[in-house]
Amino acid sequence: MTDTPNIETDHFRAIDTGRLFETDQSDHAPRILLLYGSLRKRSFSRLMTEEAARVLNRFGAETKTFDPRGLPLPDETEADHAKVQELRDLVSWSEGMVWCSPERHGAMTAIMKAQIDWIPLSLGAVRPTQGKTLAVMQVNGGSQSFNAVNQLRILGRWMRLLTIPNQSSTPKAFLEFDDNDRMKPSPNYDRMVDVMEELVKFTLLTRGRADYLVERYSERKETGAALIKRVNQRAG
Repeated sequence: MTDTPNIETDHFRAIDTGRLFETDQSDHAPRILLLYGSLRKRSFSRLMTEEAARVLNRFGAETKTFDPRGLPLPDETEADHAKVQELRDLVSWSEGMVWCSPERHGAMTAIMKAQIDWIPLSLGAVRPTQGKTLAVMQVNGGSQSFNAVNQLRILGRWMRLLTIPNQSSTPKAFLEFDDNDRMKPSPNYDRMVDVMEELVKFTLLTRGRADYLVERYSERKETGAALIKRVNQRAG
């Protein structure tokens, strides 16, 4: 049952357990980028993201949060726009990400989607998101829903991110924060902590070997120039 005449032997690789279980580990703090999806003065997705960043810091991660104010709509301007470059530089810096969106009209917000749309699948021959970890969260104005996190998962898969199993959806978010804009103790808070704990664990497990985890037979068959041409065609 190993007769595979369609496989080009020169590009087929057996699983390299040495690379998969490499013992040399990076010793810097896990680098996590957080994105949120609202520009409101009291944005609950931003407040949730701030709480998540505090928890990530407690777990030993280094965090940076992108402020979407001033980010143009995709295709409204060129990619050399300062806010676009800021976002892309942060994505390149990160080893994992947190995406937190409000649910609006049964979907993620346009602000959330615009940020993701400005993140390219490829920068030359480098894919800035491929193999990095992702946690998804949403806040709701009413009862609990999972529409936004489900959509974020689809986007994470499309961006070839390693999206962790756990997720957070907080209903009636306006009741979850006190007058100091801190999240109150609750099962919803505990769930957010669970998600951040899982994200840090998966990031520590996969960083340093992410390139190998997403290495593919089909792409080994292509030259670097052909790969850039194909990926850029799809991105356009």
